[in-house]
Amino acid sequence: MAAMARDLLAQPSVDATLRRISASAIELVEGCDAAGILVLRGTTVETLAPTDQLVVESDRLQERLREGPCFDAARDSEGERVFRISDLSAEQPRWPVYAPEARRLGVGSMMGFLLFTEDEDLGALNLYSRKPGAFTEVSELAGWLLASHAAVAFSSARTHAQLEQAVATRHVIGEAMGILMGSHHLTEDQAFDVLRRFSQEHNIKLREVARRVCEQGGL
Repeated sequence: MAAMARDLLAQPSVDATLRRISASAIELVEGCDAAGILVLRGTTVETLAPTDQLVVESDRLQERLREGPCFDAARDSEGERVFRISDLSAEQPRWPVYAPEARRLGVGSMMGFLLFTEDEDLGALNLYSRKPGAFTEVSELAGWLLASHAAVAFSSARTHAQLEQAVATRHVIGEAMGILMGSHHLTEDQAFDVLRRFSQEHNIKLREVARRVCEQGGL
């Protein structure tokens, strides 16, 4: 687990971090056959880093039905941060449509862990087994420890990616301003105002406007 935590923080991108989280679930959590991260964007479910098509199909089913344990966990940040379902067949009263459909997909038992830090909720790490009763208290503890490290790594990787993007955006805008200043004899403020007004009038992101100037030599 300690080696996994260091490995997560060493991943080069957000996608690589998420793939390592899912792979670690299978390696470290007894009974886990498949894993993935579910993110809820409004009413749309997005499946990240699934290790098996079963994860994708389960998430799509929950999105379509608007019910299911992973959907509930990702939607309700004030509710349960951990769930363990020993036998999905026994959960039909709770999820009357999802439970039998998921069993037909091959889901026997499930666990889910909300990925969160003090500042934000990031989604839910969901673990699947094709066998009923596959997850024990030890499995739940291992999953919880993994999810705790995973949330920190996920948040860190995303923040790093945002900073890299911000630096790249600043660089390309500065380069575009320099082109406009040189070709039209503008001041720095005037060049930025040209970019800003073009962005607003044509409903194009400022970074994209700047990129066009860099590629085309002007607007």
